[in-house]
Amino acid sequence: MLLQPFYLACLAHASYLVADEESRVAAVIDPQRDTERYLAYAEEQGLELRYVILTHFHADFVSGHLELRAQAGAEVVVGPRAQPEFAHRVLAEGDALDLGPRVRLSCLETPGHTPEGISIVVRERAEGDAPRAVFTGDTLFVGDVGRPDLMASVGVTAAELGGMLYDSLHDKLLRLPDETLVYPAHGAGSLCGKALSDERVSSIGKERAHNYALQPMSQADFVALVSADQPPTPRYFAYDARLNRQERGTLPVMLAGLAPLELDQVVALQAEEGAQVLDARPRAEFAAGHLRGSINVGLAGRFATWAGAVLDPERPIVVVAAPGAEGEAALRLGRIGLDRVVGYLSGGFAALGAHPERVATLPQLRAEELREQLALGAAPTLLDVRRASEFAAGHIPGALNIPLSQLPARLDEVPGEGELVVSCQSGFRSTVAASLLAAEGRPAQNLVGGWQAWSALPLGAGS
Repeated sequence: MLLQPFYLACLAHASYLVADEESRVAAVIDPQRDTERYLAYAEEQGLELRYVILTHFHADFVSGHLELRAQAGAEVVVGPRAQPEFAHRVLAEGDALDLGPRVRLSCLETPGHTPEGISIVVRERAEGDAPRAVFTGDTLFVGDVGRPDLMASVGVTAAELGGMLYDSLHDKLLRLPDETLVYPAHGAGSLCGKALSDERVSSIGKERAHNYALQPMSQADFVALVSADQPPTPRYFAYDARLNRQERGTLPVMLAGLAPLELDQVVALQAEEGAQVLDARPRAEFAAGHLRGSINVGLAGRFATWAGAVLDPERPIVVVAAPGAEGEAALRLGRIGLDRVVGYLSGGFAALGAHPERVATLPQLRAEELREQLALGAAPTLLDVRRASEFAAGHIPGALNIPLSQLPARLDEVPGEGELVVSCQSGFRSTVAASLLAAEGRPAQNLVGGWQAWSALPLGAGS
């Protein structure tokens, strides 16, 4: 057996290629949408990518199954409850897929994170078909289990899915031998759970012993435990879950349409088509000057996740980036299904050099200045865009808490009059939020350094 993991850190996403070394036939499990890494590895190893398996319809990224179908002729394999629009092969409970004389993949139906979830058990037939590993998708992680609350938008409750998840774990996965290796679809940083480990592989025995959600408890207690304190999800999650079951355009086709736009074209798109201008430069550069109405999400780090949190996937997007970085921005947006990128500002921010009337800045407020204002009784409206758990652990007195991922749907809760100061933990999320508010006609100041700067002030500054 040949088993090769792939990890995409910016989305905390793990995918896998497994092959029979004799037949050279391979399957890819839960691929990312830009598929060059699988194609290159297969060519290097002399493998035929015959199958692409989806453990479920992911909500946090667009899977690369249709890309591998187009590029390698791979057959898409799903569980019996999936029922996607595209042509597919079904693997039901106990069904096997032989990659060759040595390697067999068999299906366990493991609903709970989603109704259609499956896990794929890998067996080496020369060893008597004993399970060697299991690809658990989002059912079982290292240190956690899949959250059961993401399907509320389509009418499936967390309680219903939580009960399914409990049964899938105890009646299916935990019945595998302790030495069976566990390969999940996500690691630490994913919003598909709340306590995922940095470790990328485990075993059934280790998870049985150490995973908080697998300790002895009733089904009711389990459902309550795994449903509580889950992080808020970005607005694109429901969109991606639908997109992953549809027949849709492929990423190379989307990227091929990326074109440079002149400033007057961008302004016209803003005014006439409601285009969203996404400025992917670092936040300090954005604060110093940007095209009026732009939203800032810096290209470093978890760019796609935060862009997906604040952008509307149904509206056109224009990218502003450092020259040469526009393609990377569009690629990373495409990974989460934000395909309506109609182009990028030719020349980047420098194109505004002759048009100062179109330039806006993002006001910055230091923690010392805010404390002075509060001491004088000149209290601005304070908006804290951290998660509720972060806010509960410590916040500036009087602040209103709306997590950034919920802000687009809760803009009407932000007071429309008076001075507004936005804060987060260190300044990244607050810059995104302040730019979004300004684009929506509600100017705001960004608290430099956020809660870290505030709590580091001398005595009397914190709450």
